[in-house]
Amino acid sequence: MRIAVVGGGVSGLVAAYRLRQRFPDADIVVLERSGRAGGVLRTGELAGGTVDLGAEAFVGRRPEVLDLMTELGIADQLVRPAGKRPLVWAGGAAHPLPGGTLMGIPAEAASVRGLVDDETVARVAAEADRPLSWTPGADVDVATLVADRFGPQVVERSVDPLLGGVYAGTSASIGVRAALPGLAAALDRGATSLIAAVRAALPPPSTAPVFGGLRDGYRALLAALTEAARPRLVATTAATRLARAARGWVLDPVGTVDAVVLAAPAPVAARLLHHVAPEAAAAAAGIQLSSSALVALALPRDTALPDNSGILVATGEPLRAKAFTLSSRKWPHLAEREVALVRASFGRFGDEAPLSWPDEELTAAAIADLTTVTGLDIAPIEAVVQRWPGGLPQYAPGHTERVATIERSVADLDGLAVTGAYLHGVGVPACVAAATAAAARVAETVTARAS
Repeated sequence: MRIAVVGGGVSGLVAAYRLRQRFPDADIVVLERSGRAGGVLRTGELAGGTVDLGAEAFVGRRPEVLDLMTELGIADQLVRPAGKRPLVWAGGAAHPLPGGTLMGIPAEAASVRGLVDDETVARVAAEADRPLSWTPGADVDVATLVADRFGPQVVERSVDPLLGGVYAGTSASIGVRAALPGLAAALDRGATSLIAAVRAALPPPSTAPVFGGLRDGYRALLAALTEAARPRLVATTAATRLARAARGWVLDPVGTVDAVVLAAPAPVAARLLHHVAPEAAAAAAGIQLSSSALVALALPRDTALPDNSGILVATGEPLRAKAFTLSSRKWPHLAEREVALVRASFGRFGDEAPLSWPDEELTAAAIADLTTVTGLDIAPIEAVVQRWPGGLPQYAPGHTERVATIERSVADLDGLAVTGAYLHGVGVPACVAAATAAAARVAETVTARAS
C-alpha cells in the first residue's frame, strides 16, 4: 500500500502518523516543497538554547495536543505560562489588556475604560439601547460589526491586537462567523445588542490554564511525530499534478498511490484540485494568506522588562512591530535561562513590506520599537530572524461557506482528503483534529477498497 501526503507541516505529519497507526507496513510518502518538515512550526537556536520561531503555544483547554503528546511519550515536555497578562500599546502609552472580552470585544464598558477615550466608553455603555440589525446566517468582518456598535477605537486598540496575534491580520480581514462562531450563534439567536451577544458567547469562568507549550520547543513534537510516523520524506519537492487512476490516484512526481491527503496551504490545494474537484479548487483559491516576520532577541538577563507576558500594539501606532512576546516573563522555564528572551512580530495582512527588509533592518526596528514601548536601553546579545511568507490563512467573511464547499466537493472522491490550517482553525489543536479526521477518511476508503 502506498499513500501520499502533500505537505510536511504539523497537519501532514499528524496525518502520516495516524495513517501509520492504521497501516504499519504502508509506504507513506510525505512531499514537502521546502527543505524541512514542520511548516510554520520551527524551533531555532539563540544564545545557547532553543527558541520557537513560529507558534510558541497552543490552546491548552482543547485536548488534541495534550492527548497527542501523551500518545507520543512526550507528556513531560508540557509547560505552562506564568499567568501574567499582556499590555497594549495605544495612544503612545502602555495599558493593561482589557479583561472580560471576547477576542477584545468588551462585554461591558468598564473593560475598555482607560484604553479608549471617554466618548468611546460612553458609546459602549449605551450600545444596548441602540437597535441592532442582524440577519441570521449573515457574515461580516469583525471590524465592521465592532466599529458600528462600539466605535473605531475599540477595534484599533482592543480587537485588532488580539486578532492580529492569531491570524497575522486585522479585524477587517477576519469574518465574525469563522473566527467567533459563538458570537455569530448568539446574534443568530436574536441577541438584542452586541454587548448581550458577547456575554452569551463568553466561555464559562475556569481556573484551568489557557495555554500550554513545550519545554524544548515545537521541535520536540515534530521529532516525536516523525519518529512515530516513519514517513518517507521527500523534501524540496512540490506536487505538480493530481489525477484519478484506475485504482487510486496519480500524484506527480510520486506516481500512482492508493490514497492522497492534501495537507498543503490553500493555494497549493486549489492548484492540485483544479481538475479533479473544480468547485473545491475555486473555493480554496478564494482563501488568502498573510505573511509575517519574527525577530527573536537575547538580552542581558538583568534587563528590566515589564512584568507582563507581552506587549500588543494597537493599529495606527507609529511603530513597525505589531507585538512583542516577553518570553522570559511569560514562560517560567525560559526565565531560568542566562539571558532574557523577547520575540518581536512584524507584518499584517496586506502589508508584506517587513518581509523584504534585510535582517539588519528588521532587527534594528525590533530594538527601536522595544525601546519605545519599554523605555529601556535595549542592547541585544544576539538576534535571529525568521520570515513566514504566506504563513497564515485569513478567515474572511464567507470562510465557513468556502470550507463547506471544499469538503462537500471532495467527499465523494474515494481515497482523497484535505486538511490544514485553512479549514477549521489556525491553532495547532485544530490542525491536529482536522488531520486526524482526514487520515481516518482515507483509511476507511482504502480499507473498503482492499476488502
